[in-house]
Parts: sequence; structure tokens; C-alpha cells
Amino acid sequence: MKAQLNGTVLAEADEADLVRIEGNWYFPPASVNRELLQESPTPYTCPWKGVCQYYSVVSGEDVFPDRAWSYPTPYPTAIERVGTDFSGYVAFWKGVEVTA
Repeated sequence: MKAQLNGTVLAEADEADLVRIEGNWYFPPASVNRELLQESPTPYTCPWKGVCQYYSVVSGEDVFPDRAWSYPTPYPTAIERVGTDFSGYVAFWKGVEVTA
């Protein structure tokens, strides 16, 4: 599967390596092009997953705020609930196209 914004590939991995949580595909850390992500100061803590890290996506000369997010250290109960460790996995939204 691929995550793309304006034709730029942000992440690519086999579907079997991704984790699906609440309708969102989370890509394994090694499959994400980190050069295209900038840490965002936007704060958020999910009641059941834990502290979230948002990222802005860089595509060419454009920066798209908070288009990706990750849970660097999800709560142990979240890992148990999901059934696998998704620490550091990255999900995308709003304009980022995730396709098979």
C-alpha cells in the first residue's frame, strides 16, 4: 500500500505489514519517508491509545500541517486492544491518499 500526497510517496509497505485502527491505516516506521515529515507542536492525547505526535507533510515547497500522526509509546492496554505493537507506526489523513 502507498500513502501519497500530490504524487509524492510518503510511505509504502505491504498491506500485511500495516495496522488498521479505527478505519486508519498505520504504516510501519521503516516504510515512512521521514524526510517528508516535520514534527508538529499540536498536542493531543487519545483516551485509549495515549500521547500522539502529529507531523506536517512536506510536498515540494508546500507544507501541509498535521497530515500525519503516530503514537510513539502507546498505552500497553492499547497494544493489547489492537492485538499488535503499533509504536511509532504512522497514519495519514486529509488529502493524503492511501491506496493498495
